[in-house]
Amino acid sequence: MGFLHLPTTESVNSVPIRWRFILALLARLPQGLLSRLTGHLAAVPLPGPLRGPVLGLFARTVGMDLAEAEKPLRAYRSVSHLFTRRLRPGVRRWPNDPELPGSPVDGTVGAVGQIRSGEVIQAKGIPYRVDELLGGGEEGGASAVASLEGGFFVTLYLSPRDYHRIHIPVGGAVSWARTIPGALLPVNAPAVAAIPRLFPRNERMVAWIETAGPSEPDTSPPAALVAVGAFNVGGISALYDPAWHREAGAGRSLTNRQGRRDPETRRYDPPLNLARGEELMAFHLGSTVVLLFGPGPEWSELHPDLRPGASIRLGDPLFR
Repeated sequence: MGFLHLPTTESVNSVPIRWRFILALLARLPQGLLSRLTGHLAAVPLPGPLRGPVLGLFARTVGMDLAEAEKPLRAYRSVSHLFTRRLRPGVRRWPNDPELPGSPVDGTVGAVGQIRSGEVIQAKGIPYRVDELLGGGEEGGASAVASLEGGFFVTLYLSPRDYHRIHIPVGGAVSWARTIPGALLPVNAPAVAAIPRLFPRNERMVAWIETAGPSEPDTSPPAALVAVGAFNVGGISALYDPAWHREAGAGRSLTNRQGRRDPETRRYDPPLNLARGEELMAFHLGSTVVLLFGPGPEWSELHPDLRPGASIRLGDPLFR
């Protein structure tokens, strides 16, 4: 990849020179090997007496809020187990209107906007194509892109301190899902501003959601949730389909598997019904979620608080 060619003057000015060198260096390293190693290390079980000191130090270093965790600190076997912790019941709320989508994660808002001409925006001056993000093919090709045209996209970045389970943002049915191999470049703000087509380049998992469910397939717009891997992300698990990620072997992760070069698609007939807020996926360490919503009267205006740089929590409304 070499030194990065930044697409606009505005993007160049937004990326510190040290980050340009760091990103260029990472592009030349064996990202998959290093990330798998990090994932394996994070999953190493800790002896009971070490769990409190080691996990406590880690939590303080990244700024994790342990008061919201479902279990006491010593109940977590490893750093990875702590990362994929559940929250205590009641610490997050979803919109009262059951049809209104909520944020699937805790994180920071990145680019948001409307899907136009089959493209969405990664950062100022950097578009990328929806079909590339979805992986193309029969499921993620022209028909899927057309059904999303005129709708909205939302990008959410998860830092190490955030809760790392991903919930379905709106009730519906998963009709197909896909894991797509790729690079494992960073997805922080400097990388997003510097690397064209960053999200379609990286490893990712896609879930296609028919929001009306299988009994009413033509009455509501579709949605897609794309979990994007990144450098030092140990993998992504499909929590809604335990059999699938058990087949992945060590780490129970569907992405970041050594030697896998081709996308893997799983079709569900009948589709798998999920209520809004149910667990969908989990990041083993942190990364980014891209949401795509087809156009419809239910989702005609993004919530005014949904602006780049704003913090967001699981269940916060995405639309008015």
